[in-house]
Amino acid sequence: MGAKISQEEIMQLLDKLYEQSIHGVAKVSPPIDTLSSDYLQKNRDVDTAAKQFINYQIAKCTTSGFVTGLGGLITLPVAIPANVGSVMYVQMRMIACLAYMGGYDTNSDQVQTLVYACLAGISVDQILKHAGIQFGNKFAMAMVKKIPGEVLTKINQKVGFRFLTKFGTKGIINMGKAVPIVGGVISGGFDFAETKIIANRAYKMFIKGDLTALSDGDSTDTEIIQSV
Repeated sequence: MGAKISQEEIMQLLDKLYEQSIHGVAKVSPPIDTLSSDYLQKNRDVDTAAKQFINYQIAKCTTSGFVTGLGGLITLPVAIPANVGSVMYVQMRMIACLAYMGGYDTNSDQVQTLVYACLAGISVDQILKHAGIQFGNKFAMAMVKKIPGEVLTKINQKVGFRFLTKFGTKGIINMGKAVPIVGGVISGGFDFAETKIIANRAYKMFIKGDLTALSDGDSTDTEIIQSV
């Protein structure tokens, strides 16, 4: 049994998840400014706060029933299995919260697009370079604000294609694989290891300003977890 999904519908899904990530879900998760402030106030610096946040999010994701429990609370604009969308919500919210901790404006189109790119694990450095946007070892906030709309569109197109490929070459989501968490592993194509990779990618990008964290195929960065 499968459900057909288009690239446009994937972007609609990401937009909806991002909105819910930023503003939170009633009785489930507070807005990210509230969540971020809590960690920042309880830790000596941003780096420590970010690492503690990541560790807690990873632990929470593997708690039986947490992700599947979100299914009835998160509204999805397309026919995607509830727990797949729920895991995407948890992962996107984690990225957006780290961006907020790093001082980025999560209400800007630029940061929203970079959060999508981080979630999808796509490389954006070549797109930016071709657009004449130069950056060094640190991808400063000032540079993010200068990314023009046409570049954001190209990045979003790449993000949409990546998820289309992830869900299936013909955009078919296999409902049979969309099962609840079993033995601490998140199924439906998003597992525990991948969530850790996404967390570290977001940490490097938004806390450390390392744009190379968005390189395609990055699947080995797990050193941030449990390093507080």
